[in-house]
Amino acid sequence: MQHPRTRRERIGQWIESPMVQRIIVVLIIVNAITLGLETSQRAIQAAGGLLQLLDRLLLATFVAELLVKLFAFRSAFFRNPWNLFDFTVIAIALIPSGGPLTVLRVLRVLRLVSMVPRFRFVVESLLRAIPGILSIAGLLLILFYVAAVMATGLFGARFPEWFGSIGESMYTLFQVMTLESWSMGIARPVMDVYPWAWAYFVPFILVATFTMLNLFIAIIVSTMQSMVEEQKDRETAEIGALLHDEQHALQADLQALRDEIAQLRQALRRE
Repeated sequence: MQHPRTRRERIGQWIESPMVQRIIVVLIIVNAITLGLETSQRAIQAAGGLLQLLDRLLLATFVAELLVKLFAFRSAFFRNPWNLFDFTVIAIALIPSGGPLTVLRVLRVLRLVSMVPRFRFVVESLLRAIPGILSIAGLLLILFYVAAVMATGLFGARFPEWFGSIGESMYTLFQVMTLESWSMGIARPVMDVYPWAWAYFVPFILVATFTMLNLFIAIIVSTMQSMVEEQKDRETAEIGALLHDEQHALQADLQALRDEIAQLRQALRRE
């Protein structure tokens, strides 16, 4: 009779096998297509019942996958952050909902992030970069506050809809930072009244847009590079350990062979 632990291990290996994972990825993509088709009135009129049936079957498949993983891994299932992510997404999909809350079903598509290794790598890089991103965000917030106070004092009297308060000034400066209609929509009208206003907007754009935002990108890229180097170091260490074990085994085999040869020589001498 097969031991229960061995059976669970085999089931866990099967559910985590590349073939099963590829099937789940295909089903997630199919589910994404069906959810998109359900937003089309033409598709609902043509095959609305079929789409709903397919959606339920796919959801049942995802639930069955999670149940198999829970059976195979037990408490270890909850120690994997990506398993918790999948569990949360599927749990949200199982909550009875109607009206606008029905759109939460599309969260199932996010499971592609946990299923595709490249997507997981990008997300893990973003999560690891959060401390650096928060530091840059704090510095950017200070910059926005100082610039908003200055803009409110300089332009608030003539342009209260843009710079009437610190909050309005910060929102306007956010629009300027994104470079969305900043020149013709904001800067030039202000410069018609205050010709020297360019001396305020140009340095702000240079600092906020071309410097601060690029720092966000630099932190993320640096984090991804460090993760790649760590992965290479782990692979190199694993290969080194494997070579060391093979070398040790080879030396043991050679020593055993030498001992056998020495024994044969002694036997021949005795004869």
